[in-house]
Amino acid sequence: MLMNKRSLALSAFGFYLITANPPAFAADMVPTPAPRANATPVTGGDPAAAIEHIRGGPATPADLAEMARLQHLPALTPGAGDGDYLLLQPLPPAPEQTPRPEVPKGRIVQFKLNAAESKFYPDTGLRGTTPTRDVTVYIPSQYVPGTPAPLLVSQDAMGAHNSNQLPTILDNMIADHRLPPMVAVFARSGGGDDRGSERGLEYDTLSGKFAEFIEAEVLPRAAKECNVTFTKDPDARATIGGSSGGAAAFTMAWFHPELYHRVLTYTATYTNNQSPENLALLHGAWEYHEHLIPQSARKPLRVWLEVNENDTGSTSSAADMHNLVIANQRMAGALKAKGYHYQFVYAQGAGRFYAAGQGHDDAQVIARTLPQALEWLWQDYKPAK
Repeated sequence: MLMNKRSLALSAFGFYLITANPPAFAADMVPTPAPRANATPVTGGDPAAAIEHIRGGPATPADLAEMARLQHLPALTPGAGDGDYLLLQPLPPAPEQTPRPEVPKGRIVQFKLNAAESKFYPDTGLRGTTPTRDVTVYIPSQYVPGTPAPLLVSQDAMGAHNSNQLPTILDNMIADHRLPPMVAVFARSGGGDDRGSERGLEYDTLSGKFAEFIEAEVLPRAAKECNVTFTKDPDARATIGGSSGGAAAFTMAWFHPELYHRVLTYTATYTNNQSPENLALLHGAWEYHEHLIPQSARKPLRVWLEVNENDTGSTSSAADMHNLVIANQRMAGALKAKGYHYQFVYAQGAGRFYAAGQGHDDAQVIARTLPQALEWLWQDYKPAK
């Protein structure tokens, strides 16, 4: 019955196709390959608009059947292990988000990084670029200065931008000995969004550059401002994010597993968003489940990932390489096939207050699942001796 409802909903809403802005910097372009059979040239006033992008049209019967299988996954329950799960409605917020008067509060420090001083991402002039980058650091009350602390790096300052959601969760779960006393670094992007933006360059590029930027410029400044020491043990380091920030989180660990072993992503864009394009990895983050994970030796990563039923592109064809449901579903399949420790959550009905194919970044899902996701992510952690 659930599959029939979804099929009817998709028919009623038609299809949604992501429109991706082409790169704004012609100098950053790489030569494009010969035209592909299902490619449509993007035209416009931008000199970089000649780059072609796949346009797959509405979801095919095979696409709908692939996504419909997600409705039959076992329900996510407390303490669930590796595997694929269905998150059922309703979505009450997790109690760990509520401050408890008896729990000691961590310290919050904020500072700004100047783009002009960066060796990795100087003021590029890309769309949306900001001259400064806000960074927030959470230091648990249990931290002892001078000792190497476990680390969590959050893209887009997820969980701490305009809220204390994640700091409160960390306060409660560290006090309950469900998480190690970790320092969390919440860094905003360099600004803008999508192709041709600074955020798109940082988050959707498949390379080790963004992880190297965090290591060379963000963490040393955080250590200085907050008087903390970060562990170098990759098993004690996690990176998290949502949307393109989720893709960035996985990319950090994929290209630098010597720095990060733990990855948590919400509605990550494991899709073809990369700009400027790279001929070696032409399909952007879609390459992870299409080629990179299947064709590479298993890396020492532990990955939690989630997607919403009505997420971006969920009514478009997989050939478009922008269907986030299929992208995350295939990521989970690729991780499973290679023997990774992973947990995949499909949020039934999530994004339902949006038009079909546009239900991205559902705050209720995050509020319901983040504590349990963090606990699963760190459950095998053993402090180095």
